[in-house]
Amino acid sequence: VLSFIIFICYIASLAASFMMAPLLEFLLALFLFFAYASKLNEKFKGLYWPLTDFLRCVTAAIIYFAISIAAVSKYSDGASKAAGVFGFIATIVFAIDFYITFNELVAFLKQGSSEAPEGHKSE
Repeated sequence: VLSFIIFICYIASLAASFMMAPLLEFLLALFLFFAYASKLNEKFKGLYWPLTDFLRCVTAAIIYFAISIAAVSKYSDGASKAAGVFGFIATIVFAIDFYITFNELVAFLKQGSSEAPEGHKSE
């Protein structure tokens, strides 16, 4: 929802060149939401779903931080400032999501390594 709000703010602002990042993040988040809701993660075991979510969080936090700094410092209209402020809030939200997803990713990777055959384990 926050990505969609930022997208709308960038459309209404002079910083319309930044609108692609929130749009792509919104669509990617929507896809992952429907993938988890329809249990695609259980059907497609070859794709590491926690890693996909982890990479989405990391890139979103970095990109939102960068474009928020540019929007707040370079443009003076209200919509650009609002998009920048919402972008900083999104950076914090994605950083928290990054931390939670990182813990899930570590648990997922430990689960995968514990299923190794007995002959390959070190003593």
